[in-house]
Amino acid sequence: MVSQPRTIRLGGPIFMKSEDPGELAREHRRLGYSAAYCPEASPSDATRIRDVRTAFAAENVVIAEVGAWNNMLDEDPERRKKNLQYVVERLALAEAVGARCCVDIAGSYNPKLWDGPDPRNLSQKFFEATVANCRYVIDQVKPERTKFPIDMMSWCLPDVPDSYLHLIRAVDRPAFGVHVDICNIVNSPQRYYHNSELIAETFHKLGRWITSCHAKDLSPRSVHFAEDVPGRGGIDYRAYLRKLASLPVDAPLMLEHLQTPADYDEARSKRLEQSAV
Repeated sequence: MVSQPRTIRLGGPIFMKSEDPGELAREHRRLGYSAAYCPEASPSDATRIRDVRTAFAAENVVIAEVGAWNNMLDEDPERRKKNLQYVVERLALAEAVGARCCVDIAGSYNPKLWDGPDPRNLSQKFFEATVANCRYVIDQVKPERTKFPIDMMSWCLPDVPDSYLHLIRAVDRPAFGVHVDICNIVNSPQRYYHNSELIAETFHKLGRWITSCHAKDLSPRSVHFAEDVPGRGGIDYRAYLRKLASLPVDAPLMLEHLQTPADYDEARSKRLEQSAV
Protein backbone atom coordinates (compact mmCIF):
# COMPACT_ATOMS: atom_id res chain seq x y z
CA MET A 1 0.00 0.00 0.00
CA VAL A 2 1.40 3.39 -1.04
CA SER A 3 1.38 5.99 1.73
CA GLN A 4 -0.35 9.29 1.08
CA PRO A 5 1.86 12.37 0.65
CA ARG A 6 1.92 14.41 3.83
CA THR A 7 1.32 18.12 4.15
CA ILE A 8 4.64 19.95 4.29
CA ARG A 9 5.45 22.20 7.22
CA LEU A 10 6.54 25.56 5.81
CA GLY A 11 8.61 28.03 7.80
CA GLY A 12 10.75 31.11 7.40
CA PRO A 13 12.14 34.15 9.17
CA ILE A 14 9.79 36.59 10.84
CA PHE A 15 10.38 40.30 11.27
CA MET A 16 8.68 40.89 14.63
CA LYS A 17 10.93 42.54 17.21
CA SER A 18 10.06 40.58 20.33
CA GLU A 19 11.73 38.29 22.84
CA ASP A 20 8.43 36.84 24.06
CA PRO A 21 8.10 33.19 22.93
CA GLY A 22 4.30 33.38 22.88
CA GLU A 23 4.27 36.44 20.63
CA LEU A 24 6.85 34.88 18.34
CA ALA A 25 4.94 31.61 18.06
CA ARG A 26 1.66 33.39 17.32
CA GLU A 27 3.37 35.53 14.67
CA HIS A 28 4.54 32.39 12.91
CA ARG A 29 0.96 31.13 12.85
CA ARG A 30 -0.37 34.49 11.69
CA LEU A 31 1.97 34.25 8.73
CA GLY A 32 0.83 30.72 8.00
CA TYR A 33 4.03 29.05 9.16
CA SER A 34 4.05 25.74 11.01
CA ALA A 35 7.84 25.55 11.31
CA ALA A 36 10.36 28.03 12.67
CA TYR A 37 14.00 28.87 12.98
CA CYS A 38 14.91 28.63 16.65
CA PRO A 39 14.54 31.86 18.64
CA GLU A 40 17.70 32.97 20.39
CA ALA A 41 18.38 31.11 23.62
CA SER A 42 21.26 29.72 25.62
CA PRO A 43 21.43 25.96 26.19
CA SER A 44 22.00 26.73 29.88
CA ASP A 45 18.84 28.87 30.21
CA ALA A 46 16.34 26.21 31.21
CA THR A 47 13.51 28.70 31.76
CA ARG A 48 13.87 30.28 28.33
CA ILE A 49 14.07 26.88 26.65
CA ARG A 50 10.96 25.66 28.48
CA ASP A 51 9.05 28.79 27.51
CA VAL A 52 10.04 28.46 23.84
CA ARG A 53 9.10 24.80 23.70
CA THR A 54 5.76 25.38 25.41
CA ALA A 55 4.79 28.42 23.34
CA PHE A 56 5.65 26.92 19.97
CA ALA A 57 4.06 23.56 20.80
CA ALA A 58 0.85 25.37 21.76
CA GLU A 59 0.71 26.84 18.24
CA ASN A 60 1.74 23.56 16.56
CA VAL A 61 4.90 25.21 15.21
CA VAL A 62 7.93 22.93 15.18
CA ILE A 63 11.44 24.26 15.65
CA ALA A 64 12.98 23.17 12.37
CA GLU A 65 16.59 24.05 12.93
CA VAL A 66 19.21 25.81 14.98
CA GLY A 67 21.84 27.45 12.80
CA ALA A 68 25.51 27.11 13.73
CA TRP A 69 26.92 28.99 10.79
CA ASN A 70 30.69 29.17 11.12
CA ASN A 71 33.86 27.59 9.76
CA MET A 72 34.68 24.33 11.51
CA LEU A 73 37.80 24.08 9.32
CA ASP A 74 39.30 27.47 10.01
CA GLU A 75 43.05 27.06 9.64
CA ASP A 76 43.76 29.20 12.69
CA PRO A 77 43.82 26.67 15.58
CA GLU A 78 42.30 29.03 18.13
CA ARG A 79 39.46 30.16 15.88
CA ARG A 80 38.79 26.58 14.85
CA LYS A 81 38.60 25.47 18.49
CA LYS A 82 36.27 28.35 19.30
CA ASN A 83 34.09 27.59 16.28
CA LEU A 84 33.78 23.92 17.18
CA GLN A 85 32.78 24.79 20.73
CA TYR A 86 30.11 27.13 19.37
CA VAL A 87 28.71 24.33 17.19
CA VAL A 88 28.64 22.02 20.22
CA GLU A 89 26.66 24.66 22.13
CA ARG A 90 24.22 25.10 19.24
CA LEU A 91 23.64 21.36 18.98
CA ALA A 92 23.04 21.27 22.73
CA LEU A 93 20.47 24.04 22.28
CA ALA A 94 18.77 22.12 19.47
CA GLU A 95 18.54 19.04 21.67
CA ALA A 96 17.18 21.02 24.62
CA VAL A 97 14.57 22.94 22.64
CA GLY A 98 13.48 19.91 20.63
CA ALA A 99 14.57 21.20 17.22
CA ARG A 100 14.67 18.82 14.28
CA CYS A 101 18.33 19.62 13.69
CA CYS A 102 21.32 21.87 14.25
CA VAL A 103 22.93 22.65 10.90
CA ASP A 104 26.28 24.02 9.76
CA ILE A 105 28.38 23.74 6.63
CA ALA A 106 31.51 21.62 6.74
CA GLY A 107 33.61 24.75 6.43
CA SER A 108 36.32 25.95 4.07
CA TYR A 109 40.07 26.24 3.75
CA ASN A 110 39.60 29.58 2.00
CA PRO A 111 41.78 32.02 3.99
CA LYS A 112 39.42 34.99 3.52
CA LEU A 113 35.85 33.65 3.26
CA TRP A 114 34.45 31.24 5.83
CA ASP A 115 32.32 29.58 3.14
CA GLY A 116 34.43 30.48 0.10
CA PRO A 117 35.93 28.36 -2.68
CA ASP A 118 39.27 26.60 -2.33
CA PRO A 119 40.61 23.57 -4.22
CA ARG A 120 41.40 21.87 -0.92
CA ASN A 121 37.67 21.83 -0.09
CA LEU A 122 37.31 18.82 -2.39
CA SER A 123 40.31 16.94 -0.98
CA GLN A 124 40.60 13.81 1.12
CA LYS A 125 42.07 15.96 3.89
CA PHE A 126 38.90 18.08 3.91
CA PHE A 127 36.71 14.98 4.00
CA GLU A 128 38.60 13.37 6.87
CA ALA A 129 38.64 16.59 8.88
CA THR A 130 34.89 16.98 8.37
CA VAL A 131 34.27 13.43 9.55
CA ALA A 132 36.34 14.10 12.67
CA ASN A 133 34.54 17.38 13.36
CA CYS A 134 31.08 15.84 12.98
CA ARG A 135 31.96 12.97 15.29
CA TYR A 136 33.41 15.38 17.84
CA VAL A 137 30.34 17.63 17.90
CA ILE A 138 27.91 14.72 18.14
CA ASP A 139 29.94 12.87 20.76
CA GLN A 140 30.15 15.97 22.95
CA VAL A 141 26.36 16.38 23.06
CA LYS A 142 25.12 12.82 22.51
CA PRO A 143 21.73 14.02 21.23
CA GLU A 144 18.77 11.67 21.43
CA ARG A 145 16.10 13.76 19.65
CA THR A 146 17.81 16.17 17.30
CA LYS A 147 20.20 15.55 14.40
CA PHE A 148 23.39 17.22 13.24
CA PRO A 149 23.49 17.50 9.43
CA ILE A 150 25.93 19.31 7.15
CA ASP A 151 24.46 21.68 4.59
CA MET A 152 25.26 20.80 0.98
CA MET A 153 27.36 23.43 -0.79
CA SER A 154 28.70 24.22 -4.26
CA TRP A 155 32.29 24.83 -3.20
CA CYS A 156 32.92 22.08 -0.66
CA LEU A 157 31.89 18.59 0.35
CA PRO A 158 29.23 17.31 0.43
CA ASP A 159 28.40 18.70 -3.01
CA VAL A 160 26.40 15.81 -4.52
CA PRO A 161 24.19 13.06 -3.06
CA ASP A 162 26.93 10.44 -3.42
CA SER A 163 29.46 12.49 -1.47
CA TYR A 164 26.83 12.93 1.26
CA LEU A 165 26.29 9.17 1.37
CA HIS A 166 30.04 8.72 1.73
CA LEU A 167 30.03 11.20 4.61
CA ILE A 168 27.11 9.48 6.36
CA ARG A 169 28.90 6.13 6.27
CA ALA A 170 32.18 7.62 7.46
CA VAL A 171 30.73 9.64 10.35
CA ASP A 172 28.83 6.54 11.47
CA ARG A 173 26.68 8.20 14.12
CA PRO A 174 22.87 7.78 14.41
CA ALA A 175 22.58 11.49 15.24
CA PHE A 176 24.14 12.52 11.93
CA GLY A 177 21.48 13.64 9.45
CA VAL A 178 20.97 15.27 6.07
CA HIS A 179 20.05 18.85 5.31
CA VAL A 180 18.90 19.55 1.74
CA ASP A 181 19.29 22.81 -0.16
CA ILE A 182 19.00 21.99 -3.85
CA CYS A 183 20.01 25.49 -4.91
CA ASN A 184 23.32 25.14 -3.07
CA ILE A 185 24.45 22.28 -5.30
CA VAL A 186 23.25 23.71 -8.61
CA ASN A 187 26.62 25.01 -9.77
CA SER A 188 26.58 24.39 -13.52
CA PRO A 189 24.21 24.85 -16.50
CA GLN A 190 23.94 21.06 -16.67
CA ARG A 191 22.60 20.84 -13.12
CA TYR A 192 20.42 23.93 -13.52
CA TYR A 193 18.61 22.74 -16.63
CA HIS A 194 18.34 19.20 -15.27
CA ASN A 195 17.54 20.08 -11.67
CA SER A 196 14.45 17.85 -11.68
CA GLU A 197 16.73 14.84 -12.06
CA LEU A 198 19.05 16.20 -9.36
CA ILE A 199 16.10 16.58 -7.00
CA ALA A 200 14.95 13.02 -7.69
CA GLU A 201 18.45 11.63 -7.13
CA THR A 202 18.90 13.58 -3.90
CA PHE A 203 15.66 12.40 -2.32
CA HIS A 204 16.07 8.84 -3.59
CA LYS A 205 19.52 8.44 -2.10
CA LEU A 206 19.26 10.58 1.03
CA GLY A 207 15.56 10.63 1.90
CA ARG A 208 15.73 8.41 4.97
CA TRP A 209 18.17 10.80 6.69
CA ILE A 210 16.64 14.17 5.74
CA THR A 211 15.76 16.36 8.72
CA SER A 212 15.07 19.78 7.17
CA CYS A 213 15.20 21.54 3.79
CA HIS A 214 15.76 25.08 2.56
CA ALA A 215 13.60 26.86 -0.02
CA LYS A 216 14.76 29.49 -2.47
CA ASP A 217 15.13 29.64 -6.25
CA LEU A 218 17.83 30.35 -8.81
CA SER A 219 17.71 32.64 -11.81
CA PRO A 220 20.44 32.39 -14.46
CA ARG A 221 22.69 35.35 -15.18
CA SER A 222 25.43 35.65 -17.77
CA VAL A 223 28.18 34.09 -15.64
CA HIS A 224 26.47 32.97 -12.43
CA PHE A 225 23.20 31.97 -10.76
CA ALA A 226 21.39 34.45 -8.50
CA GLU A 227 19.20 33.42 -5.56
CA ASP A 228 15.58 34.38 -6.06
CA VAL A 229 12.06 34.01 -4.68
CA PRO A 230 10.74 30.46 -5.15
CA GLY A 231 8.78 30.36 -8.39
CA ARG A 232 10.67 33.17 -10.10
CA GLY A 233 13.60 30.99 -11.15
CA GLY A 234 14.08 27.63 -12.76
CA ILE A 235 14.10 25.18 -9.86
CA ASP A 236 11.41 22.53 -10.32
CA TYR A 237 9.34 23.18 -7.21
CA ARG A 238 6.66 20.71 -8.21
CA ALA A 239 9.28 17.96 -8.06
CA TYR A 240 10.88 19.39 -4.90
CA LEU A 241 7.60 19.58 -2.98
CA ARG A 242 6.40 16.22 -4.27
CA LYS A 243 9.58 14.49 -3.12
CA LEU A 244 9.55 16.29 0.23
CA ALA A 245 5.91 15.36 0.83
CA SER A 246 6.68 11.70 0.15
CA LEU A 247 9.37 11.40 2.83
CA PRO A 248 8.66 9.05 5.74
CA VAL A 249 9.71 11.82 8.14
CA ASP A 250 8.11 15.21 8.82
CA ALA A 251 10.95 17.36 7.43
CA PRO A 252 10.11 21.09 7.37
CA LEU A 253 10.77 23.39 4.41
CA MET A 254 12.38 26.66 5.45
CA LEU A 255 12.44 29.81 3.32
CA GLU A 256 15.75 31.68 3.43
CA HIS A 257 17.96 34.35 1.82
CA LEU A 258 15.12 36.45 0.42
CA GLN A 259 15.56 40.21 0.45
CA THR A 260 12.40 41.70 1.97
CA PRO A 261 9.29 40.76 3.96
CA ALA A 262 7.35 41.19 0.70
CA ASP A 263 9.53 38.53 -0.94
CA TYR A 264 8.69 36.12 1.87
CA ASP A 265 5.00 37.00 1.54
CA GLU A 266 5.17 36.18 -2.17
CA ALA A 267 6.96 32.90 -1.60
CA ARG A 268 4.57 31.89 1.15
CA SER A 269 1.23 32.94 -0.30
CA LYS A 270 1.70 32.50 -4.04
CA ARG A 271 4.39 29.93 -4.65
CA LEU A 272 4.47 27.53 -1.73
CA GLU A 273 0.96 27.90 -0.35
CA GLN A 274 0.26 24.20 -0.90
CA SER A 275 3.01 23.23 1.53
CA ALA A 276 1.66 24.97 4.63
CA VAL A 277 -0.12 23.05 7.38
